Amino acid sequence: MRKLCFNPKTPSFAMERNSPSSSKSTPTPPRLSYSEEDSFMEEAESLILKWNADTSAYAKVTSLFYEDKTEAKNYINCVNQLQNTMHSLISTNPSSHKLVLAQNLMQIAMKRLKKEFYQILSTNRAHLDPESLSARSSRTSATSSASDCDDEDDDIRAAADSISEVEQVSSAAVADLKLIAHCMLSSGYAKECVSVYIIIRKSIIDEGIYRLGVEKLSSSRANKMDSEVLDFKIKSWLEAARISVRTLFNGERILCDHVFGYSDSIRESCFAEISRDAASLLFGFPELVAKTKKYSPEKLFRVLDMHAVVSELWPEIESIFSSDYTSAVRSQVLASLQRLTDSAQNSLAEFESTIHKDSSKLALNGGGVHWLTIQTMNYLAILADYVNVLSDIFPRADWLPPPRSSSLPESYLYSPESDYSASTPALTARVAWLILVLLCKLDGKARHCKDVSLSYLFLANNLWYVVARVRSSNLQYVLGDDWIAKHEAKAKRFVANYEKVAWGEVVSSLTVNPGAAEAREVFEKFNAKFEEAYRKQNSFVVADRDMRDEIKGSIARSIVPRYREWYDAVLATVGSVRDLTVTEYVTFTPEDVENYVANLFFFGTASSSVTSSPHRRWS
Repeated sequence: MRKLCFNPKTPSFAMERNSPSSSKSTPTPPRLSYSEEDSFMEEAESLILKWNADTSAYAKVTSLFYEDKTEAKNYINCVNQLQNTMHSLISTNPSSHKLVLAQNLMQIAMKRLKKEFYQILSTNRAHLDPESLSARSSRTSATSSASDCDDEDDDIRAAADSISEVEQVSSAAVADLKLIAHCMLSSGYAKECVSVYIIIRKSIIDEGIYRLGVEKLSSSRANKMDSEVLDFKIKSWLEAARISVRTLFNGERILCDHVFGYSDSIRESCFAEISRDAASLLFGFPELVAKTKKYSPEKLFRVLDMHAVVSELWPEIESIFSSDYTSAVRSQVLASLQRLTDSAQNSLAEFESTIHKDSSKLALNGGGVHWLTIQTMNYLAILADYVNVLSDIFPRADWLPPPRSSSLPESYLYSPESDYSASTPALTARVAWLILVLLCKLDGKARHCKDVSLSYLFLANNLWYVVARVRSSNLQYVLGDDWIAKHEAKAKRFVANYEKVAWGEVVSSLTVNPGAAEAREVFEKFNAKFEEAYRKQNSFVVADRDMRDEIKGSIARSIVPRYREWYDAVLATVGSVRDLTVTEYVTFTPEDVENYVANLFFFGTASSSVTSSPHRRWS
């Protein structure tokens, strides 16, 4: 950031703005007697003409304040006394030739001081930049720690001396600028002084904004810009905003306050003129982005990032641009905040609309996690990281959904999940509502499935993914433990329904008491039902590993013990010599059944791209 701007850190001039000391006036020189007046006029003429660049080659190439500080202060005192003498002459002898001489000398002196003012500003740009002055803030700690050490390193001592020297130069420059500015302002040459200051310091602010990557951007260009390019510009702006406010504008504010500390109106109008264009460019960017017509789910997060940064900087912006002269800047910042708020609200409404409008007719993909579920939960998980910003942006009335106007089925709309009490946090209610919209959409997709068992498994997989995603993100703090427990229980009910529909006939085929007479019929029925169920269910997907193990264990507990009882009873009935007519229709041993169940969903898991949730027993 070197050469970008000015951010004073030194105790010599990094004082509180509008402090009482900044308003003190230089004492008015005493009125001179007639003889003293003549003597002063001769001395004033000699000194002022000495530094007249139009008549002196020496004065043309030499700086008064750089060459001799003592003479420079004498020059300022001379001009102040000359101004006092002119007032005295006007009141006592307005036709005096000395008044004409004084006026001529004053014009020459003001021209000289204007040149000195310009030279000090231009030659000290490097000393009045934020990087070098920020580095100087650590000078005290560096030198004090070095002095405590007897064997202080020469490099540390040299660095401290160098920093001290640079600080003295910049402090002296500010003191000289303040001295000249007060002299010119009190002599009625404020316009000449301010014009020089504005030209140089405005160029520093404008250059700083440019170097930070903030450029003028039209609405049409922003709308035509690729999302990746606009995203890059937003990220650059986020960093530029902090640097600009805390270094660029704040530093210029402090410098302006010190140089023109004797006049509130001049320092405020001067700072306003210097910062107006750069501030408009910087603070107008969020509003421009918010007004772009392109919608993408990611746009909301960038809008929230900008809103967070502007809100974070607002107290500093309000302090730096506190006067009536800079009220337009404050108004623009507030307008940008409102635009960002509107954009965020519209983006979230658009996101909800995309869930409602999803009309993909794809098969349920073995009952696995739907892409809509993955995208929605990823979106909401990121959204949960912006809890503080969202709480500021969305009033409670905007968060709570209007149930009567919703397109959700009544079974979802008036379920316990959609009940929002007066004590429910607004963000919690809104996120729960968006998940409810998703679950309703998934329920609609499941209803179109001809295989009932697959529809239950589809709902179980997706709801469990939702719960797992909530647990692994800040959504757990937004929705709370009660919400998680409630939806875990609902997912288990889906699993229970799946097991009942998918494996119920296999279990019911073993309800007859074991006996040799019914053995053939029971085994044949079991073989057919088990083979049919296994063939169908083995192509299904159970995405979560813990859930998969729990389902297979539950199926095995329902089937294997019953089958083993049948199997052992029948073999005991036929005796130790195995009846060939029995063994002919015994396709599976109990161990076979157990192994087949253990291998369920093996192929289905390979087709699932969903990562298993963090370790946790699904029971």
